[in-house]
Amino acid sequence: MNFSLRAIIRVFIAPKHSLSCKKEVWVSGLRELKTRGGGRRESGAFLLGKNENGIRRIHRFIYYDDLDPHCLDRGYVVFDGAGYSALWEECETTGLTVVADVHTHPGAHFQSESDRCNPMVALTGHIALIVPEFAMRVMLPNEIGIYEYKGDHRWQTYSGKKAMEYFYVGMWG
Repeated sequence: MNFSLRAIIRVFIAPKHSLSCKKEVWVSGLRELKTRGGGRRESGAFLLGKNENGIRRIHRFIYYDDLDPHCLDRGYVVFDGAGYSALWEECETTGLTVVADVHTHPGAHFQSESDRCNPMVALTGHIALIVPEFAMRVMLPNEIGIYEYKGDHRWQTYSGKKAMEYFYVGMWG
């Protein structure tokens, strides 16, 4: 039998979640969102990774304004569909897929009407994360909004303890 120490430890430290991210990737990504928003406007990113045994593992952030340089000009995200070409090209080049998206809000982590009606990826099962306070500090899953798209502008919300069960951030992400 072939046992992986990492796999054994992960079962106890980070049981099965739907979404996971290594802490250093999460912290770095949120700090960059903070920088891009400057504490005065929203910022966001697509989260690229792989689906491994039913767990979407985030490997990297690709920022909205790198794909659409004017998407943050209004203070909130207005992403031009032309930016998707560069996103799909990046996915093809890296072998990664969009496992979720994340954007910041000025106040709380609740979805706006625009967020609910305009998912960044309008496919059932897509995950949208909302980080409050323009990501002015690094936040853990229980402090953010986690929304899974169910189709037809319907979403499943995960917050508090449910968020911690759904999204793992740590050394085994």
